[in-house]
Parts: sequence; C-alpha cells; structure tokens
Amino acid sequence: MTYDRAYWEGLWAKTLREHPDKVARRPPNAHLITEIASLRPGRVLDAGCGHGAETLWLAAHGWTVTAVDFSASALAHARSTAEALGPEIAARITWVEADLGAWTPPRAQFDLVVCLYVHVAGSVDETVRRMASGVAPGGALLMVGHRPIDPATGKPTAASGQVQVSVESAVAALDRSAWELVVAEERPRAIAGTGVDAVVLAKRVM
Repeated sequence: MTYDRAYWEGLWAKTLREHPDKVARRPPNAHLITEIASLRPGRVLDAGCGHGAETLWLAAHGWTVTAVDFSASALAHARSTAEALGPEIAARITWVEADLGAWTPPRAQFDLVVCLYVHVAGSVDETVRRMASGVAPGGALLMVGHRPIDPATGKPTAASGQVQVSVESAVAALDRSAWELVVAEERPRAIAGTGVDAVVLAKRVM
C-alpha cells in the first residue's frame, strides 16, 4: 500500500462521507492536552491537522493556529467546523493545503509546533529537523508517533506499514545543544492491544 496524498485524500473523503458523526466526536489528542497545559498561548503550527480536532481545541484555548494538511476534504471539514463554532475561533486559524513531505514552515516563527501521527514519506530525521526549524527560541516541539508493532504482543498495529516518528528517531534528529528534551518516552495507548505511542516534547533553548 502506498500512503501518498491520493490515499489519504481518498480515505478522508470516504470517512467524512460515510461517518461524519464519528469524526465530529473525535476528541483532541490527549498527549497534546497534557503536555502543553502549562504553555502560554501564542502562535502554533498544527502540521498534519487532519479533520482539525487539535486545531479547534488550540484556537478555543487562545492559540493563533496555522493548520496544514494535504487532504482538501479534511481541511474543508475542519474549516466548516471552525466557522460553525463562531467568528472568534475561526479568525484565529489559517488553513494551508500542503504536503508535509515537502512543505517547510517559516523559520523560527512558532511558539509551538505540533506534529501528531504523521506518516513520513521520506526521511524521519529530515522531517523532524524541518518541522523543528519552525520553532522560535523558547518555543516547543511536540511530536507523537504510533509505533507500527505492539511491543507487548509483537503484532501489527493500525500504523503497520507506515513510517512514523519514534522516540529514537526524534531524539537523534534534534541538536542537543539547541534543544532541551522535556519528554521522550513510549506510552501505552488507551485501548488494549493497539500498541504504544512515542511522545517527544522538546524546548528550543537557542
């Protein structure tokens, strides 16, 4: 299977057409809510925003969000949802249709860069460095990946066949003279048998 732009656009279009109610009920990511609770709202990049659950949560909590995804269907759904929540939230969000495999954020422009469960088409190291380049000094980078194999059972997870960020790959990609690791650990997912998430939160110190 090729996890390219056409694949994800087709999946989002089908999911939003057949199960819009389930998508609407998906909560924002628990790791995001936990790890940024102490951060002061500022400018945030939601890289790979999908249907916008995290983007909407961030905007509702005072962040100014740049939300990037390459699925036009997912972005249309997210934009519509934001507008339904009212002009105050919608005005805090800039939607960008772009491929994270090639798109580079404006350098050092964000107080927070979030990249959750993004399938990496190329080099993980390069992707981590490219997303990290958008973080301003004093800002933070939060990356979460779903491991393709459940270490407890040895069985494939829903991310099987994908390349996602791991703790090892993210830590190796960050220059330790410029970054302070706040969190770098694997955490069991809420549903038994679905494996673990790699969670990395780093602060840019220079």
